[in-house]
Amino acid sequence: MGRVADKVVLVTGAGSGIGRASAKLLAAEGATVIVTDIDRAGGLETVQQIDGLNSGGTARFEEQDTSKEADWKRIIDDILAREGRLDGLVNNAGIAGPFPSTFEGESLDQWRRILSINVEGVFLGCKYGVLALRASGGGSIVNLSSLAAFLGTPDLSAYGASKGAVRQFTKTVAMDCARKGYKVRCNSVHPGIIMTPMGESILPSEKARERTRQRVPVGHFGTPEDIAYGVLYLISDESRFMTGAELVIDGGMNAI
Repeated sequence: MGRVADKVVLVTGAGSGIGRASAKLLAAEGATVIVTDIDRAGGLETVQQIDGLNSGGTARFEEQDTSKEADWKRIIDDILAREGRLDGLVNNAGIAGPFPSTFEGESLDQWRRILSINVEGVFLGCKYGVLALRASGGGSIVNLSSLAAFLGTPDLSAYGASKGAVRQFTKTVAMDCARKGYKVRCNSVHPGIIMTPMGESILPSEKARERTRQRVPVGHFGTPEDIAYGVLYLISDESRFMTGAELVIDGGMNAI
């Protein structure tokens, strides 16, 4: 308890999956969590679950489309006005798109939609988040990338490209902030196959899941909570000497 006590943390895409698990764990460890999502019902449910924890942490919901600059300005301004500070930002919101999607068959509109959320959303989050974190005395940004940032993804071409971009951009933000003395850290988390609604959509049949499960060295898929503990570590002061790094949580798949 209390690993992020009194910190104010914004978690995007927190209406389900990894975002929800991260928001709940951060609140359980004492943070004030601003839950955002384009899915209002899901976001409100996350807040309700956090309220039910009775852990000392608190949460509130704001509807947000992370691909829209106006939404970022509104959310950050609102946090600074209401909470008075921002200590952590988890850029989690993202989509995978239809499966399979090869680059030869992918439409330009589909490609742009995936990158607008997965890449431009992270760019905007860092652009406005860094200003707020710096004004608050420093803090930590966690960008959700993927194991796909290290591997070819012929069945998810735009998704893989977007997560590779997040991996690289994270390092750019980290080095820029360090050189300028902002006291803002930025790291990326790279989940393997996690059983979330997005993960289930990529592996729609039990046969496909079993075939893929056999490729995971530890022998099973991950859960959203497995990733949330990594997010908690990077938001907490325990990781104060860590920036521009990649935290891979994938059951060993990247080691093959």
